[in-house]
Amino acid sequence: MSLSRKRFAAALLVNGVAAAALVTLTANGVLAAQFSISGLPFTVTADRLEGNGFEQFAALDTMVPGSPNEGETGGQIVVMVSAIREAELTNLCQSINMGGMHMKLTAGDNGTPVRATNLVVDSDVIQGDASFTQIDIGQDASTLDQVPGVVGNVGVFGQQARTVVIENLRQNNYATTAAAFRLPHLRMAFTQEGC
Repeated sequence: MSLSRKRFAAALLVNGVAAAALVTLTANGVLAAQFSISGLPFTVTADRLEGNGFEQFAALDTMVPGSPNEGETGGQIVVMVSAIREAELTNLCQSINMGGMHMKLTAGDNGTPVRATNLVVDSDVIQGDASFTQIDIGQDASTLDQVPGVVGNVGVFGQQARTVVIENLRQNNYATTAAAFRLPHLRMAFTQEGC
């Protein structure tokens, strides 16, 4: 781990980041429970994401102690937490490399988009063509208010916007949670190629 990543991780710890990866949403009734990540990243793509109520801040995701996937990270991964109060995704694809085979999920590709409420995604890479309305950049993550019950820690860099649109979305994710997730035209299968 580079010195800058170690400093960043240490700064997050000083600011009260606990062992759990996501913010405490359970107490606010947003999510059923927190969880330790597997440490295996998965790819998510969509032709278009549209969201009302957007927040983003840095956090640490944590694996179960002794996980075979911890590598040189000590079981912790620095991620960008992106939260959207109401999201629609067109032509969603999600895949994870299972070692020569991919477990692949597709949905929202038959004229009806995928819909999610209180969607929270932990990523280390996000790509696409993005546009925002009424965006605040550099806001303290503990004061974000676009997604009920989702905030970062005091002193952590955050940003939020009234709306977000991302064309040609591609993410490298470690966790996804949602209060509700509707997946029209869902298909899951093992395939030779991922998203």
